[in-house]
Amino acid sequence: MEDQKPEDFKRELGLLDGTMLVVGSMIGSGIFIVSSDMVRQLGSAGWLIAMWVLTGVITVIAAVSYGELSAMFPKAGGQYVYIKEAYGKLVGFLYGWSFFAVIQTGTIAAVGVAFAKFAAYLYAPLSDKNILYEIGDFKLNAAQIVSIITIILLSYVNSRGVKNSKILQTVLTVIKILSLAGLIIFGFMAAKAEVWDANWTNAWASQSMDVTTGSWMPISGTTLISAISAALVGSLFSSVAWEGVTFIAGEIKNPKRNVGLSLFLGTLIVSVIYILANVMYLAVVPLQGIATAESDRVAVVASQVIFGSVGTLIIAVMIMISTFACNNGLIMAGARVYYTMAQDGLFFKKAAELNKASVPAWSIWAQCIWASALCLTGKYGDLLDFVVIIVLIFYILTILGIFILRKKMPNAERPYKAFGYPFLPGLYIVIASAICLALLYTKTSTSGWGVLIMLIGIPIYYLTKAKE
Repeated sequence: MEDQKPEDFKRELGLLDGTMLVVGSMIGSGIFIVSSDMVRQLGSAGWLIAMWVLTGVITVIAAVSYGELSAMFPKAGGQYVYIKEAYGKLVGFLYGWSFFAVIQTGTIAAVGVAFAKFAAYLYAPLSDKNILYEIGDFKLNAAQIVSIITIILLSYVNSRGVKNSKILQTVLTVIKILSLAGLIIFGFMAAKAEVWDANWTNAWASQSMDVTTGSWMPISGTTLISAISAALVGSLFSSVAWEGVTFIAGEIKNPKRNVGLSLFLGTLIVSVIYILANVMYLAVVPLQGIATAESDRVAVVASQVIFGSVGTLIIAVMIMISTFACNNGLIMAGARVYYTMAQDGLFFKKAAELNKASVPAWSIWAQCIWASALCLTGKYGDLLDFVVIIVLIFYILTILGIFILRKKMPNAERPYKAFGYPFLPGLYIVIASAICLALLYTKTSTSGWGVLIMLIGIPIYYLTKAKE
């Protein structure tokens, strides 16, 4: 089969599909879980909501800033293309390498494992406690098998053409939005005035919980900064992957308009849902209950208050739908990046081929194999820390790329200009850089590994380049 031209992508996705891909890829399991750890770090209602508002604001700023780049380069590969155009092939390769090694595949693995964890609520033997095979230190559990099966199944659906995955994505995401909206509305109806008042009494008294004793300690100064950065890992991880729609720009109708609009609408919808969900948690669960939720499953605790004993099953089914749709979006979008890299001679040649259904099937399966391998490491908690720092670094570089490309290509067609330029993109760069530095300082071991994995790409780039 000879290499096919990128024009062979079929433009089958409209504005609704693009927006649903953004929403579907962003909402995984995070919103149901991470608030628990955030409360342990910061210990107050005001700080919890402030972190989600800050995350929402910077996510929407980043997304609308990407609109300028997506309109300039309306083709497959998205963020990778923007970085390569702004900084050249080496930095483009470093992004693609990090994307394949950790960002996309690590996120797919973590989301797959979250699916399996909640499937165990419906059928206990699927739990990660059910060890199927043991050799030395390596233990294979049922949850890992379930997550790998879902990744293989979704990769198969995606390899059959963009139409199937588009329908699956839109239907599951609509169900996901409606069920979350339902949870929030029923939550407000079940709100207890005494819980709400108690949670907001000392709304800005920052304190952190000692996990062993369950007691609270007031925090300030550098300890508070460190707690803020630790809390932000949760809300930021719940709010990544919105850029996936830029990767499939080659399959979107009228991409110059629809990619940027999907980014804005998608991130805005998700940010509003996230903030409302946390306000709802504070209306039905005491802070202590949020902080001590079993396995951090704060949504399960809230749902039990709202719906009684059946609440656990309701949330389990919601999270299974949510993570399944999330991984469908991640698998669909990710493969387009390796395809575009291969077109530029920066990835395996086979990845540059489209199959009969006009999708990069080889890329989809390569991604599937590596994500499945990451499921077996069982270290997906660490993967999240790896992922957040690298994702943020590349978000910063991409938005800085807007400034660089305005100098490098002053006459390029820009159907859409970054909103609030240069102030808002500049503000994003400052805030996100501060969060990165705080992460490197407070979570040196895991974040450091993330940066190291990214830098390993440099020798790999030169070694593979020498063979050309």
